[in-house]
Amino acid sequence: MLGRLTLRHFRCFEQFEAEFAPGTNFIVGPNARGKTSLLEAACILLRLQSPRITQLARVVQHARRGFVTDGFHGARHLQFYFGTERKKLALDSVEQTNAKEWLQIARVVWFGNDDIELVRGSAEKRRRFLDFTAMQRDAGYRSELRAFEHALRSRNHLLKQPSQRWREIAAFDRPLIEHGNYVSAARGKLIADLQAESAAAHHAISGARESLRPEYAPGDGGDFAATLSAAQREDARLRQTTTGPHRDDVHFFLNDLSADDASEGQQRTLVLALKLGSARLLTRHFGTPPLLLLDDIFGELDPQRRNALLAALPADSQRIITTTHLDWMPDAGDARVLRLG
Repeated sequence: MLGRLTLRHFRCFEQFEAEFAPGTNFIVGPNARGKTSLLEAACILLRLQSPRITQLARVVQHARRGFVTDGFHGARHLQFYFGTERKKLALDSVEQTNAKEWLQIARVVWFGNDDIELVRGSAEKRRRFLDFTAMQRDAGYRSELRAFEHALRSRNHLLKQPSQRWREIAAFDRPLIEHGNYVSAARGKLIADLQAESAAAHHAISGARESLRPEYAPGDGGDFAATLSAAQREDARLRQTTTGPHRDDVHFFLNDLSADDASEGQQRTLVLALKLGSARLLTRHFGTPPLLLLDDIFGELDPQRRNALLAALPADSQRIITTTHLDWMPDAGDARVLRLG
């Protein structure tokens, strides 16, 4: 459970401290008061990455050189400093040389209004969702993905040179294939495991008879070594690696019809089911539910879907929910309420 969270020089916050309780927590306030930033900070503290952006430098407060997130998850004390020149991790006041132990402490699932972009947006957004989830259930995935990305950048750098030296370029093929195959296998297994969980969640939220099916579309055609070899001429012409996990995608189907053509309501229900499915998957894998960060989504749902989603959240999970008001939740029960602005 996330207890105390302290921020310094993080987005709009010069300094801020919040205390969260088990069960349900509400952060209530007008727009542009930092509600989403608090959720983002909780995610960065626990997972060392933002669900909103790829470059952490963007959350550093204007005219500052870095930010601090500091907090407790259970009995563990986590301190993360990110600066323009260096970053520092301290776990229980002991500085860490890597993030391996840190990232085994807690899991997170983020629900946001812009999640509909998982259906409507680019393939990159869907790959980011897969990576964020895969890193949490597979301790080796993060290093394998980083190794693949390093080999890919190096190969592409050589492909962009005026004179392409294929002996040097080919030296990166082996690590590219080795680490790429790991990434592809992990993503494919994740989608396969998510299928049943997200389909059940979709039925629970919507009550509809529509069947949800996510389908993994590997960017290497299923045989990375063969497609990489066959793509040599095209890679040379375009001066970039044209096949591999960096071209992966996920397609979504409702009743075997592409969700691209579904209504906005159907698409929003789909992504809620996908996120809920990932929460259930992580709960089943680790035996304890992840921290659920829900950013201003309940006020936009009709009462039926809102109540169905609340009922479908993993039991005993800690939830931190942002909202501009609690009119949609007349009885907050014993939930903790933090008001901003």
